[in-house]
Amino acid sequence: MQIGEVMAPALHLPDWTLSALAFFVILGFPFALFFAWAFEMTPEGIRKEKEVDRNQSITPVTGRKLDFTIIALLLLALGYFAWDKFIKSPEPAAEVTEQQAQTSEATSKTPNIDTNRPEANSIAVLPFVNMSSDPEQEFFSDGITEEMLNLLAKIPELRVTSRSSVFSFKGQAIDIPTVAKKLGVAHVLEGSVRKSGNQVRITAQLIEAGSDIHMWSETYDRELDDVFAIQDEIAAEVVSALRLQLLGEVPEATETNTLAYTAYLQGKHHLEGARTIKPLLAIESFREAIEIDPEYAPAWAGLAQSLDWAANWGNIDATEGFEQAREAAIKALELDEDLAEAWTMLAKIQYAYDWDWYTAQGTIRTALMHEPKNSKALMNASAIEKAVGNFDEAVLLAQRAVDSDPLNPVVLRFLALAYWGAGRYEETNETTLRILDLYPQRFLANNDVAWSYLNLDRPEEALQYVEFEEKYHPDETRMPQLARAFIMHSLGRDEESRQSLDYTIENSGQWLAYQVAEVYAWRGETDKAFEWLEISYDQRDGGVSHLLGDPSFKPLHNDPRWEPYLLKLGLLKGWQNAKVHWEERP
Repeated sequence: MQIGEVMAPALHLPDWTLSALAFFVILGFPFALFFAWAFEMTPEGIRKEKEVDRNQSITPVTGRKLDFTIIALLLLALGYFAWDKFIKSPEPAAEVTEQQAQTSEATSKTPNIDTNRPEANSIAVLPFVNMSSDPEQEFFSDGITEEMLNLLAKIPELRVTSRSSVFSFKGQAIDIPTVAKKLGVAHVLEGSVRKSGNQVRITAQLIEAGSDIHMWSETYDRELDDVFAIQDEIAAEVVSALRLQLLGEVPEATETNTLAYTAYLQGKHHLEGARTIKPLLAIESFREAIEIDPEYAPAWAGLAQSLDWAANWGNIDATEGFEQAREAAIKALELDEDLAEAWTMLAKIQYAYDWDWYTAQGTIRTALMHEPKNSKALMNASAIEKAVGNFDEAVLLAQRAVDSDPLNPVVLRFLALAYWGAGRYEETNETTLRILDLYPQRFLANNDVAWSYLNLDRPEEALQYVEFEEKYHPDETRMPQLARAFIMHSLGRDEESRQSLDYTIENSGQWLAYQVAEVYAWRGETDKAFEWLEISYDQRDGGVSHLLGDPSFKPLHNDPRWEPYLLKLGLLKGWQNAKVHWEERP
């Protein structure tokens, strides 16, 4: 083998030569071992070892000859190597440099080609088209789409793009290959729904995106009561067409009363399908579904989500709303302990309202155990890890959420926040710009870009994007004014910074206490910063979940009041993780 390692490169032998040599050496070794033990060379030839007189053995002589032979071969190999390197090719560096230059020139003339191919077992479920005569039935077709998506997402071997990304293409006349390329999937499931009274027709077809070939299609004419059976059949056909090697059976839809299911889909529409989220209408629809079928777990999970939303944005009393959301999530889990959506909502309440960070950490892991690719679960898992100072893990989880839901601006914003908490401000800026590019009219998209430029110490550009936000959304002044309080201080315009801060306190102090503390810390007014942190604690402001990675509070890190405050929040343990990270930051 040593001779082969020397001679193969010198003789320019192909790469497989050493592999072949190793194979035959291994193959021959037991035979050589046997013959060396059983036989011996003598002047009369090869004889059995037991028949040879040890005094007449010539083993030492043949051993010496073999040594000289090996030495001679090695000297020959070394001589050839020296001749090839130093005599035959006296200017190797020049040749390599010239070759690199030629390669570089050829590369510069070659267009950039994306060679990344999507996973074979990846799929997007496009919004099923509402073919009913009544446009108001669109909530039903949207709901069928989401239910199919959720059903397929339970298959571990299948990567399914989440709802928000696929619904961004709703109503657009874009060809399947283009949609698939933007979503990074190999297959697309599309279809239509026609509902009339108690009759429903669902058409579905599976398309291989690369070739735009229909792999399977089917039309189902059934009564509305059979809609769950239709969903199960479509899921089974998709699995069969993709030839997935499943560890278990194809998941089945959770069945309920037809009227309860209709009310449930209306609730989902108010919460996620409408252009403007209507949490109070969603609560009403989910409660109607529960009244009809109290054992329908998805309706309880939907009620928990809508109550959480309403409490978080001031539509209902926060304390009452969060407690009712908790009860609804627990009820959903009593009915279906595998429901990832309910585990996710319970974790969100635990970290955002209870500040029970480590219990929430365990709860969200349970959600991901049931649905590892659920983007909502991954987002909340990222937020929890960021809250307890595990910044690198927060980034990885947010990146996984984006993989599942690549065009969802909320998911992308969670990724930007994870980068921000980890001190990766360039990537924060790139992500916020990506959101703005995808959704130029999105509320606060320009504002988020402004924040990202501020953390890069580029306040002039930050101010420019705040002005864009004020131009496109003139009715909403609170968040742009908050951003101005930071930016003007960085620009040395302290009086304007003070005016914006006063405006924020007067108009939003009751729900932006954490952000007011941020401004004071940014301005170096430490006492005021701690005063408002205490107010945020009393108000149970969810903003404190950003505390450990927030650069605004860096001036407070060495203050004797800092760690006692974290202890009160239950984040002192997390601070030990975060502190190491801060020491490594420039």
